[in-house]
Amino acid sequence: MGIKVGMVGVGAFAQSFIRLYQAHPLVDEIVLCDINAARLAENAAKYDIRKTSPSLEHLCTTDVDAAVIITQPWLHASQAMQALRAGKHVYSAVPTGMSVAEVAELVKTVEETGRIYMLGETSYYYPATIYCRTQYARGAFGRIVYAEGEYYHDWDHGLYEVARRRGGENWRWLNGNPPMYYPTHSTSEIISVTGAHMTHVSCQGFVDTDEDGIYRPEANQWHNTFSNQSALFRMSDGSACRINEFRRIGHPGTVRMTMFGTEGSFEHNTAGARWVTKNAQETVNLDDMLALNGVETAAGFWRGVSQLHEVQRLPEAFRTIPSGHEGSHQFLVDDFVRACVTGELPPNNVWQAARYVLPGLVAHESALRGGELLEIPDFGDPPA
Repeated sequence: MGIKVGMVGVGAFAQSFIRLYQAHPLVDEIVLCDINAARLAENAAKYDIRKTSPSLEHLCTTDVDAAVIITQPWLHASQAMQALRAGKHVYSAVPTGMSVAEVAELVKTVEETGRIYMLGETSYYYPATIYCRTQYARGAFGRIVYAEGEYYHDWDHGLYEVARRRGGENWRWLNGNPPMYYPTHSTSEIISVTGAHMTHVSCQGFVDTDEDGIYRPEANQWHNTFSNQSALFRMSDGSACRINEFRRIGHPGTVRMTMFGTEGSFEHNTAGARWVTKNAQETVNLDDMLALNGVETAAGFWRGVSQLHEVQRLPEAFRTIPSGHEGSHQFLVDDFVRACVTGELPPNNVWQAARYVLPGLVAHESALRGGELLEIPDFGDPPA
């Protein structure tokens, strides 16, 4: 017997997930939920879904077992807690929350309700992250000395369109948030490889002067002037870590990491990915291994998964459905659904999700204080 899933928010990003939830053999039924009645009806017809709900409040009164929250970023934590308190399991798009207090309350809510919470952080499943986890587990890195994570996404690369769609006339007010409030693509790669978390941070911000005015202090609700932020972290395993979150940058865009150990290192940049050791002859070109393979489907050609993805563990029905974000979407859905059915904690559980986002929230405070070294709160490991 499977579960019933409620999809909260059926906008652009939800389109990547509705068919996956429909196709999963452990999902008996999917209910679409959106406050926009026209959009809700359009998507119900598009995906041939009979049941809909006009609001999260209404959905929480129904018999769905889980809520998949793909709404505006600033709503994620409050909506997740609302669903958890109604007895629903929760999958939430990133980010986890927008303040330390909000994240603390979310962790407490999961602990009190005993429900499954999973953050939809895609970078956990990226080929480079999978490769580094494998190398770390076999001891190939030795001790980690230093790591770098970076998310470069310039406003000219689609962010204006997304912001206007989300915010309407108030798009600047709602979307001029500090870059470090959206750090999980970067932090999750490093944290999920080593298991270490960030304990202290010093951060610097780049004051934006672009004519679009997004980062003028009066233009956004955070009074934020930084379009780019760079933070240096102390890690719980004794290593150091640098995270860059850039939104105004002359770069094609990327989510990637580099990791240096006492025995081996992984380097990734626009020239490609390499594994190197102390012996200069032991350099391995990883470009083919990390590349996404093309897959031909009835709908056309798309780039799907890498050699490193364990496709065999997925439901067979998933293998002809396109997967976005470097092959991560199928694995996100499968891990969440299986967690709901079995009760086992998924990757990106709430304790990990807190460790992904809290470093960025504190980093912004450090930037406001001119780079002052600040301690990062931690809510501990998942219960045994």
